[in-house]
Amino acid sequence: MLLELIVENYAVVEQARIRFGPGLTVLTGETGSGKSIVVDSLGLLLGARASAEMVRSGQAKARVSGIFSVQQTPELQALLEEAGITQETGEDDLIVERELAASGKSRAFVANRPVTTAFLRQLAPALGDIHGQNEQQSLFANSAQRGVLDAYAQAEKLRAKVGRLYFDWRTIGDKLRDLTRNEQENLRLLDLWTFQSKEIASVQPKPGEDVELESERKILQNVTRLQESANAAFEFLYEAPDSATTQLRQSIKRVDELLRIDDSLSGISETLKQASVLLEEGTYSLRDYVGKLEGDPARLETVETRLESLDKLKRKYGGTLDEVLAFGAEAARKADEVENASEHRAALEKEQSRLAAEYEKLASELHQLRTQSAVRLSKQVESELKSLAMAGTQFQVTVMQGEWGANGFDEVAFLVSPNRGEELKPIEKIASGGELSRIALALKTATGSTTDTAGGSTLVFDEVDAGVGGAAAAAVGRRLKSLSHHNQVICVTHTAQIAGFADHHLAVAKRERGGRVTTEITELPYAERAREIGRMLSGEQITPEALRQAEQLMQAGSAA
Repeated sequence: MLLELIVENYAVVEQARIRFGPGLTVLTGETGSGKSIVVDSLGLLLGARASAEMVRSGQAKARVSGIFSVQQTPELQALLEEAGITQETGEDDLIVERELAASGKSRAFVANRPVTTAFLRQLAPALGDIHGQNEQQSLFANSAQRGVLDAYAQAEKLRAKVGRLYFDWRTIGDKLRDLTRNEQENLRLLDLWTFQSKEIASVQPKPGEDVELESERKILQNVTRLQESANAAFEFLYEAPDSATTQLRQSIKRVDELLRIDDSLSGISETLKQASVLLEEGTYSLRDYVGKLEGDPARLETVETRLESLDKLKRKYGGTLDEVLAFGAEAARKADEVENASEHRAALEKEQSRLAAEYEKLASELHQLRTQSAVRLSKQVESELKSLAMAGTQFQVTVMQGEWGANGFDEVAFLVSPNRGEELKPIEKIASGGELSRIALALKTATGSTTDTAGGSTLVFDEVDAGVGGAAAAAVGRRLKSLSHHNQVICVTHTAQIAGFADHHLAVAKRERGGRVTTEITELPYAERAREIGRMLSGEQITPEALRQAEQLMQAGSAA
C-alpha cells in the first residue's frame, strides 16, 4: 500500500506531500489542474521513463519519493537481496526515490541504496499497478492480450520454459545453417587450424610453466653470486668466532646467571631461548640452501631453449600460456568440426529434433492451459461488465495456433460484441472510449483476482471513466468501491458519481504564489467534499440542488 508520496519541483508542482489511506481515494480538479501529475510521479517510482522537460522551470532537479507498506514475500526478499538491500525482520515500509536533473540524468534509490530503473520495473508489481488510457490502448496489441491471458492463467513460468526451449532450438538451427554456409570456407581453413593446433600440442605448454622457468633461469644465471652471499651470511650466523649464534648463547648464559638473583627476568630468558632455536633453524636451512647451489650450464641451456619455444607460441597465439592453450583448443575444435562435419551435423540434427519435441510438448501444455483459462476469463469479464452497465456485451478470448515463437505457438485475440446477437469483432474495431475503459477495468478486476496477495495491492486508475457518465459512471464507481474493499484503489476522475464513492478525496488545484503558478493537493473534509462534488455536477456556480445531489451521492457511496 502507498502510504505517502512526496513531489518536489515536478512539472507545475513546487512541493506536495500527499498521504494515502486504505480504501478508495479519488483525485479531482479542473481540467489542466495537474491531477495526472500525481499518477505520473508514482509512475516514475515504478520505473517509467523520465523526461527532463518535467523538471520545474528554473530548478536544477525534480524529486519524487514514496513510502510503501509492502508484504514481505520470498520473491520480494530475493529481489531486494540481489540488489544488496536489506530490511529488518518485520519491517514492512520501503522508501523508493527518483531524482531527475534538468540535464536529463536520472537517479533512483530504494531504501537509500542506488538502483537502476530496470530494477524499479522489477520491483513495481510489489508496489502498485497503474492503469490509464495508454494502457487501455495497449490492449489493442495481440502481445498485450496474450500477456493478460497468461497473467490470468498464471502461465508465466510455463511460458518462460517454452521460451528457453525455443531459444535453444533456434540456436541449433543457426549452427546448422552456419555449418552449411561456411563448409567451403572451413575446408580452406582446415590446414591452418590443423597446423596451429599441432604446433601448440607439439610444445606441450603447461599453465604457469614460463613463470617457473623464468625463476629457475634467474637462479642459474646468478649461482656464483648466490653462493658468495649465502656463505657470507652463514659465516656471520654460525662459523665466525663472533657469530650471532655464539653471541646469543653467551647472552642466554648471562641472563641465566641473573635469574639466580632476580627471577623477574624469566620471561626475557624464555624469549632469548626461543630466538636461539629459531636462529639455529634458519642457520641450518641456509646451510642446506648453500649445499644445493650448483652451477649447471647444461640445465641453463635447456631452460633457455624451452623459454624460447614458449615465447614463440606467445608471440603467435596469445600474451599468456593460458591464452595459447585456449587458442590451441579452439583451433583443434574447429578442425575437428570440419573433419567430422557429418558427425557434427548428425549430432546437431538429433539435438534439434529433441528440442523440437520437448518444445512442442510444453507449448501444447501452454496451449491447453490458455484455452481452458480463456473460457473462464471470457465468462468472468462478461460478469464484470454486467456490473459496469454493459449487460448484454459479449466478450470472448480466442486462442488460435500459429507459428512457433518464444511465447508458444498461440495467437490470442480479444473479441467484443456490445450487443448480443451481433458479430464478435476485435476489441479495437468495436469498443468506444467509454466501453474500452470499462472493459479494461473488468479485465483488471478479473486478472487481479488471480494474482493479488492476501493483503491486497495498490491499483491506480487514471481517468478510467473517460467517455462514460450517468448510470455507467455510477457502475464504474461501485466496481472501484468493491475493489477497494481488498485493495488500495487510487482513481483520477472527472465524474461526480465516482467521487461520491470515495473514502478519501484529494482536490487538485492551481494557485498563483510569488508570481508563479503551482499545483496544490489537499485532502478534503466531508463538507468540502460536498462542495467539490457539487462543482463537478453544476460547474463554477454551485447550486443548492447540486449540493443536495452531492450529499446523496456521498451517502450512497458510504453505504456501498
